[in-house]
Amino acid sequence: MTANHSPASLHRRTSRAIVADRAATIVLWGTAAFVLLLLGTIILHFALAAWGVVSLGFIFGDPSDTALGGVFPVFWNSIYMLALTMLIAVPVGILGGIYMSEYARETGPLGLVTSAIRFAEEAISSVPSIVVGLFGLILFVDTFRWGFTALGGAFALTLFNLPLMTRLSEQALRAVPQDERQASLALGATKWQTIRHVVLPLAIPGLVTGVILTAGRVFGEAAVLLFTAGIGTPVHYDFANFNGFGLDFNSGWWHTSPWSPLRPATTLSVYIWKLNSEGLGAFKNQLADGSAAILIGMVLIFNLGARAVGRVLTRKLTAA
Repeated sequence: MTANHSPASLHRRTSRAIVADRAATIVLWGTAAFVLLLLGTIILHFALAAWGVVSLGFIFGDPSDTALGGVFPVFWNSIYMLALTMLIAVPVGILGGIYMSEYARETGPLGLVTSAIRFAEEAISSVPSIVVGLFGLILFVDTFRWGFTALGGAFALTLFNLPLMTRLSEQALRAVPQDERQASLALGATKWQTIRHVVLPLAIPGLVTGVILTAGRVFGEAAVLLFTAGIGTPVHYDFANFNGFGLDFNSGWWHTSPWSPLRPATTLSVYIWKLNSEGLGAFKNQLADGSAAILIGMVLIFNLGARAVGRVLTRKLTAA
């Protein structure tokens, strides 16, 4: 028996492997615990700071100059901007994911197109959000002369979050087994029929998860909207006013209707920034803490909802 295969040598190698395994396990568990501790600290901090502030009256009340008031107009704007953005980003993102997973080629002339698309996705994802906001200011506010509008903010948010939606859609579609596609094609279905009736239904859990995760990112975005949707604090919205698209030439593009995409729309995240940078009222700290707690709560709901919906849809569609 050689020295390299002696019992003592094998014992030393086994001992080193066990030590390395335990060290890696401790590091990974420590990293996970640190992340959970950090998240728990953030949630606990804002929960304690907003204790006694957040209530139904605070969520559904209007801002006030003489009292604590509420944040309903800016909370509504956050929901409105989310819906408006997702109406644009989701169809485009899913179509982009279909192209990248089903039609794109990595070689040949089309390989250059695929490489260009992936480069564009990575470049846009790495651009700071405030730069995207400045681009939206130049294009939608100044060039198109829309002014500060919810529609301009939605287009800017779509530009910033479209790479994420496209990548998540592509991953969800690629996760569908190739056997499903081949079985459909073998039965005489065309490629598009296979995508519509086989691939997309099986990818629904992943697509829904991608939509909800993108929605959480859109809901919490601030920098993009600072330069596109405006930072004015709305006092009250008349939900019976459906003058959503009519132009009032006496007041420009300003509309009091909460349904109008052509009005400024200060969201909850922008309102928090405004309170901490410009706020002078006696209740600005309470308003900022309460708004932050609502924002964190909504983002947590989006992320937990994505996991729950994904699990439910996976069980129903795969009978797992």
